[in-house]
Amino acid sequence: MTTDLWMLVYSTILCTLIPIAGVTGLARTPGGMAWGMGNRDTQLAVPAWVERVRRAHANMIENLLPFACLVLVAHVGGKADATTALGAQVFFAARVAYTGIYIAGIPVLRTAVFFVAVAGEAMILLRLLA
Repeated sequence: MTTDLWMLVYSTILCTLIPIAGVTGLARTPGGMAWGMGNRDTQLAVPAWVERVRRAHANMIENLLPFACLVLVAHVGGKADATTALGAQVFFAARVAYTGIYIAGIPVLRTAVFFVAVAGEAMILLRLLA
């Protein structure tokens, strides 16, 4: 399997694991487990970092689809090479960093790292367009 495809697999695993941090925070909140297993008809006051986990996960979901499309088109189109591999690695590393930075609540750095991940996607896109 190519590096690009491995980065897609790792990104998918990251997307799957992010909510575990939020569940951990929810479990530590008084009444959180009952709320989590219930119908969730009311809001539950949770620490701010738990909400940031939710937003980081939603952002990962939003960005995983375009990344997956780029990687798969590069692979199927026979354009996967060292440049697309590097772009995929940049995307994955930046998304790992983004998740930790978002959960920690560091706003400006979070945005900068987000654009690093976008740059990784752009590397793949530019190779496809070449």
